[in-house]
Amino acid sequence: MRLTPAFVRRHVPRALGWSLAGGAALQVAAAAGVIAVDELRKRRDASETRFPSSEPRTIDIAGTSVTSYTRGATLYDDMIEAIDSATELVLLESFIFKGDEVGRRFKDALERASRRGVSVYLIYDAFANLVVDPAFFRFDHRIHVLRFPVLRRGLLHFDLRHLGRDHRKILVVDSRIGFVGGYNIGDTYATKWRDTHLRIVGPAVWELEDAFVDFWNEYRPRREPALDDRGAREWDSRIEAARNAPSRLLFPVRGLYLGAMERAHDRIWITQAYFIPDGEILGTLIKAARRGVDVRLIVPEYSNHVVADWVARGYFQKLLEGGVRIWLYRNAMVHAKTATVDGRWSTVGTANIDRLSMVGNYEVNLAIYSDEMASHMEEIFAMDEGNSRELTREEWASRGVFVRVVEAILAPLYPLL
Repeated sequence: MRLTPAFVRRHVPRALGWSLAGGAALQVAAAAGVIAVDELRKRRDASETRFPSSEPRTIDIAGTSVTSYTRGATLYDDMIEAIDSATELVLLESFIFKGDEVGRRFKDALERASRRGVSVYLIYDAFANLVVDPAFFRFDHRIHVLRFPVLRRGLLHFDLRHLGRDHRKILVVDSRIGFVGGYNIGDTYATKWRDTHLRIVGPAVWELEDAFVDFWNEYRPRREPALDDRGAREWDSRIEAARNAPSRLLFPVRGLYLGAMERAHDRIWITQAYFIPDGEILGTLIKAARRGVDVRLIVPEYSNHVVADWVARGYFQKLLEGGVRIWLYRNAMVHAKTATVDGRWSTVGTANIDRLSMVGNYEVNLAIYSDEMASHMEEIFAMDEGNSRELTREEWASRGVFVRVVEAILAPLYPLL
């Protein structure tokens, strides 16, 4: 058989098409398989949710008080108390806003505020809430609502600037109290997930308010009023917000992490719900470990997105060989997005270390330069480490052939996660 140009034109595209289709079919089958197995595990372990948490602690940083939360029920009580104290303005933005008991408590608080004359603005991501009864989102007519749409114009031609979801979680009350972190709004997150959130009281609240205002004014429905752009009354670089804005191709959260990791000389401790690093972040962590930095990573043993778990495992070999220590969080979903470096720098926010958060979604992380805050974040990390088991190189090397094959099949899904 001669490999003529005509033969190539006729048969090669067909062969490539079959290969791509076969690869996609394998990925679908592998994903379906791991999801089915994970559903069985969830049913078996339904009563296993338990984890340690710490009491809220407040630290003063440059005239701003910063309070940490590691349990949702306590956080929600304080968020609703803040809304109930509002006299002028409430700004609430949440990726997920469930129509359950916790969601109804927040909805009632927003409507109480609007009835007493407070200006209330709400942003939620429609795609993340497709499973919520649309009737739940019928608010008092005085509340200004931005429903970030499911379908956006960049979807058809894969324009990065118009693909990202609004993954942020922000509450600002009267320009004096702010909240930010990993907690969505819902019953599950109140007691069954381990997450980290911050309350900010003082001048640094502007960092969160400005983030909300910019997003609202860019995407608000035409019938809704614009919010005034406010300059910061005070400014101190010890607390700053990094805001990913896909519409402007700005992704400073990634640079925030890389800058801290590059500077590290002692320790880098990271907690992540979904850890699927790009090549530069992966390489930076390994380089740090090889120069003697104590690099530790806490991830869920089983997250709520099992396919993401399997894709993330494709990086474990390089991390372990490079000297990074990995802990698997047990008996609950750890959803925190935090890091602390050298006892000096910390970040808490909404961004995961994966492609969707680093170069895809709207995100906000606070960078905090405070020895006292870093020490506290290390205490939280140690608490979570105590609820985790370390994954050793020996254990990872002993995994079976079938597991390795599934990892290889699912690895190309990285760009979607």
